[in-house]
Amino acid sequence: MRFAIAFALLLASCGPSTAPESADPTRESWYARDAARLSDLARQAAAAFGAGQADEASALIEQAQPIEKRLVSVAHPTLPAAEAASDLDDLYGRMLLQNHHYGWARLMFQKNLNRWKHWSPQTEETRRRYQRAAEEIDECDRQMTK
Repeated sequence: MRFAIAFALLLASCGPSTAPESADPTRESWYARDAARLSDLARQAAAAFGAGQADEASALIEQAQPIEKRLVSVAHPTLPAAEAASDLDDLYGRMLLQNHHYGWARLMFQKNLNRWKHWSPQTEETRRRYQRAAEEIDECDRQMTK
């Protein structure tokens, strides 16, 4: 009898898992809301930087960074989330470049280069973003060799 019970338990443990599949976080309501929020913060920061308000732009970037991290930490971020993260990293890189922090600026641009180099499917926009990041890296390299 003990053998039969042990055998039944062994067979039960070999069956399919009843644990639910992990949900795709990009389909959760918070994800789209955070992607829109990140995009909005990146636009506000770019506008502040363009208006010569670097301190305000910096504060907005700091506010946006945890949102960016949460969005891009998923296995397959959405295109809108990747674009918003890219816009934020590009702006931060340009601010660093303007302040002669060439190594840190290059790091921001390198993140974008890698993001768009491996993006699938490639589009005209992803190729444009990749090319821009490559050009910004080249500019950092030129500035560092002066």
